[in-house]
Amino acid sequence: MAEEVKVEVEVEVDVEVEVEAEEEVHDYAKERKHHKHLQQLTGLGAMAAGAYALHEKHKAKKDPENAHKHKVKEHIAAVVAVGVGGIAFHEGHEKKDAKKKSKECTS
Repeated sequence: MAEEVKVEVEVEVDVEVEVEAEEEVHDYAKERKHHKHLQQLTGLGAMAAGAYALHEKHKAKKDPENAHKHKVKEHIAAVVAVGVGGIAFHEGHEKKDAKKKSKECTS
């Protein structure tokens, strides 16, 4: 004959976790490399847009019927080239700032 046994158990668990706050280390070398790559990419974009503008200028001379359309495309490409060149200039300054902050942290 089987007897039923009832057992009640109370368990208390106290857990204390200590987390040491690590100082956030900023990798300025990685940031400098990032801005360098962006500067190079935007420089290539500026060259490509400039080349396209020259291509459209040549097409405007060769195709007088659609010269206005080619002139518009040429001007748009020229504006894009200038804008992307400005972004490349900005990234150059960001790269320079990251380099300066890197030297400040190591000093």
